[in-house]
Amino acid sequence: MQRDTKLYQGGCLCGKVRYAATQFEANMAHCHCSMCRKFHGAAFATFGSVKQENFRWIQGEKELAAYQAPNGTVRRFCKHCGSSLSFAPSADAVEVIEISLGSLDSDLERLPDAHIYVGSKANWDVISDELPQYAEGRASRCLSAPK
Repeated sequence: MQRDTKLYQGGCLCGKVRYAATQFEANMAHCHCSMCRKFHGAAFATFGSVKQENFRWIQGEKELAAYQAPNGTVRRFCKHCGSSLSFAPSADAVEVIEISLGSLDSDLERLPDAHIYVGSKANWDVISDELPQYAEGRASRCLSAPK
């Protein structure tokens, strides 16, 4: 699978928190779960996975706050401006960090390749691209396949 291999930087709206990533993993997805919708205030959130060895906070890590949801997922955000920056499937997940792609400063070389958790998407959201749509995570039932 192709992976991005250049330096990416991003950060929060107020600029107090900055990060760098050197390589995104293959999967990038638009997540339509109710928690992502509420946390981002949007129809979905788009994440890209980065191995911890390819990621670092370059400024303001102490300015991050974290919210651990009842299901164990952890969302990190700037405690000053509220920008959503990362997601982890649990507090113990240390191998991979998922970056909120909306916080990047530059373009990606690859685009998201799926919609996940569309079984709980907002009823007013219309998915109009041809990416595969999964009821839950990628291991769940695929509701549509690319044409």
